[in-house]
Amino acid sequence: MAEGRPARQPLDAQARAWTLTAAAACLLPLLLQLPGPLAAGLAAVAAATGVLSWWRRLPAPLRLLLAATLVALVLLDSRFAFGRDTGCALLAAMLAIKPLELATLRDARSLLGFALFAPFATFLLDQGPASLALGLCATLLALAAMARLAELESLETATFRPRERLRQVAAMVAIGLPLALAAFWLFPRMASPLWGVPERVIGRTGLSDTMRPGDWFDMLADDSPALRVTFDGPAPPTSQMYWRGPVLWNFDGREWTALRQMGTLPAPALTPGPATYSYELEVEPNDQRLLAALELPADTPGGVQRSYDHVLSAPYPLTSVTRWKMRSAAPSVFDAELLPFMHAAALRLPEGFNPRTRALARQWRVEAGEGPAADAAIVNRALSWIRAEFAYTLDTPLPGRHAVDQFLFDQQEGFCEHFSSAFVVLMRASGVPARVVTGYVGGYRNPFGDYWIVRNSDAHAWAEVWLPGRGWVRVDPTAAVAPERIYDTIADRASRGPAGLQALAPMLDIGDWLRRGWNDLVLGFNADRQRHLLQAFGGRELDHVQLVLLFALAGGLALAGMLWLVARGERERDPVLRAWHRLGARYARLGLGRERHETAAGWAARVVAQRPRAAALTGLCARFSDWRYAPRQQGDARDLLRELRAHRP
Repeated sequence: MAEGRPARQPLDAQARAWTLTAAAACLLPLLLQLPGPLAAGLAAVAAATGVLSWWRRLPAPLRLLLAATLVALVLLDSRFAFGRDTGCALLAAMLAIKPLELATLRDARSLLGFALFAPFATFLLDQGPASLALGLCATLLALAAMARLAELESLETATFRPRERLRQVAAMVAIGLPLALAAFWLFPRMASPLWGVPERVIGRTGLSDTMRPGDWFDMLADDSPALRVTFDGPAPPTSQMYWRGPVLWNFDGREWTALRQMGTLPAPALTPGPATYSYELEVEPNDQRLLAALELPADTPGGVQRSYDHVLSAPYPLTSVTRWKMRSAAPSVFDAELLPFMHAAALRLPEGFNPRTRALARQWRVEAGEGPAADAAIVNRALSWIRAEFAYTLDTPLPGRHAVDQFLFDQQEGFCEHFSSAFVVLMRASGVPARVVTGYVGGYRNPFGDYWIVRNSDAHAWAEVWLPGRGWVRVDPTAAVAPERIYDTIADRASRGPAGLQALAPMLDIGDWLRRGWNDLVLGFNADRQRHLLQAFGGRELDHVQLVLLFALAGGLALAGMLWLVARGERERDPVLRAWHRLGARYARLGLGRERHETAAGWAARVVAQRPRAAALTGLCARFSDWRYAPRQQGDARDLLRELRAHRP
């Protein structure tokens, strides 16, 4: 029975505060990776349960009801799809209500042990430096709370200031840091993991092989980086930076989708133009296999698949930052001989949609006639019409059944999704093969790192028309809109903000440069870079055996250093004990040091017998004995510490 008492020991106010603070710190980085409304709701629940745990413990039926309600809400939010984010959201929900069980020492340890799963689960969703910093702070707070619980269990009444406690915990973590760094840099990595990480069910903003009305609003409003590009030499003009993504062929009157047969055919030969660009593409995680490359990729990295219409696919989902060496060149001739089934697919339109567009297209064909020159004339006529009478805006109504008719004849305002879709439908109805291409356009050069940032808000859709003798030709109807008629873009909205935001641009550039360095140093450190770790110092490529030997050497040295530091500080971790040993050292210099077999009282009696003026040592030793061996009767440890430091022989 005596062994069970400490576990049922009630918490004091300080231990409860440490435990709740540490649990909240562990929950924070995970909440930041969840959808905003769900994260806000769970944060409110966590705050309410934390406050409620100070006064009373809810009955078990109410706790079960609350847990079931939160599980149901999380599953509804994820539409009952299970994946990484759903599991992490369920973990956050359970951690949010866990404080309702906080009453005893055992409950506190259970809460802290469960809370430590949260910062580690965060890395399943994000591996950025902010997540690491928040996770590290949460871990330090949890260890500090566990130290306070250990003091409570040992019936110690001495208390340390929060700064002192955190400093002690940080020192313990620092002792193990060399071993952790050795494991990160030298423990042999595998080119691919032994097991898969479950997919996310709450998709990130990014390109996809479909385009539906309204799908692009979130992406055009997302200013986070999608790509970072470093050119090996001069970069192309910004107006020519078209980053090719999925190519969409099929149209059902509302949605554009890719043609599945393209992935089974080898890419056709193309005639590259005079300008070739070599670059390194750094892709942010998007949980997809799609790769956007500068038009058109002349070759592909190992493992990357290229479809017939030059769409690149990675060999695995891009769940972390990846880098790809690319070479691209704008083609002078692209697929000059169009296969019959592709020609038919590039002209196919659903029946019963957009009658006014079809009528106008037939009229244009009759007026233009037949032949290659007639097809080019129809393309130019459509561009001239768009340039003269259309405008750019993000504020568009939801389309009806005849969306293209509505855009071309009534609305005449929209963004790239509307322009590209309507243009391709108009071309197909005129007998000109056409398709929609999605990707990104342009980029922003970061002057601090001399690289280009392509953001999700740079997502774009354009058209390609097939002309005899020339093959596929890029046509961007959105770019045909007169600049003075373009308004209400994302950049325009930003420019109407406070003028002080412009002064923050250099800080934002530095911040992204630091994030790129983090990606390069930490997230991009893979098996290939590990093998070439010593080449920068003139060494050779390392194999697995050499990596194991290096890790064993570095790990052994780190463990030896840890053991030495622990042994050296084992007796002097407590400031009172450290002051007591220093007091003994001061008397030892006079030949009156305490013997190992002597008690504090016996040592004081011997010293006073030889030096009566040291009578104050008797009371000081008595107080130290009470502090050390009778914790229920000890006085203020701070006063004792101050007197031990001040006492002189």
